[in-house]
Amino acid sequence: MKALTLGPEGTYSHRATRAVADNVEFTESVAAIVEGVSTGAYDRGVVPIENSIEGSVTESLDALADHNVAVVREIVTPIRHALLAQEKTFETVASHAQALAQCRDYLDSEYPDVELEAVASTARGVERAREDATVAGIGHPANAGDDLRVLAEDIQDRTSNATRFVVLAPEAERSEAGGKSSLVVYPNQNYPGLLLDLLEPFADQDINLSRVESRPSGERLGDYVFHIDIEAGLYEDRTKAALSVIEDIAADGWVRVLGSYDTEHVLY
Repeated sequence: MKALTLGPEGTYSHRATRAVADNVEFTESVAAIVEGVSTGAYDRGVVPIENSIEGSVTESLDALADHNVAVVREIVTPIRHALLAQEKTFETVASHAQALAQCRDYLDSEYPDVELEAVASTARGVERAREDATVAGIGHPANAGDDLRVLAEDIQDRTSNATRFVVLAPEAERSEAGGKSSLVVYPNQNYPGLLLDLLEPFADQDINLSRVESRPSGERLGDYVFHIDIEAGLYEDRTKAALSVIEDIAADGWVRVLGSYDTEHVLY
């Protein structure tokens, strides 16, 4: 099985993907991962979907709205950030924008004068630190290797820091079995009470909503796509009843059912 995820080697995405496949390739674009799975070039793709501190990864949400793929698994892994550098003094801290934000309090307190540089991934920031003694990276402490010092560990603002990753497969592998389900809804209309109409069918069927998020559709200002996660499987009659109502509401737009899946907690 061949999987695609965010690279280079050593990213948190890579760590999550090792629970999925041994043959892992890398890109620096979430959109490329989703597209690679949708075209069948890859058997699996792993993308971050939500962090417990910084919230949803919007690039992932937008890519899932643009391509036909299935979500077949969810992986939750704790995030342990460390400050890695060649020397104790440096001028720049480079890492993924989410990692920089997750360590905001520590950086403001300990290194208020350093420049923060957002790069494509935590592993890319560590590579910058390896190449340049004036740069420190934020990443998993195991990424230090033999040529970088671990100046500080567990520098994230909250010890409960964790990220949800979703495992993608070609649309034909979509499953109705699982404890959670995800869908993307584009109503292609706007009126008072629209959001209530979209959510009420789940309440009527006693289905808990674990996440609801809106993203701009890109069609026009004030027009939105809704990402919905529910704690129920597609195989359940209550889910089918709720989806029937949702599909009627979005008759002028579309409903993309990503599939049902279970959650796995992976420790690294």
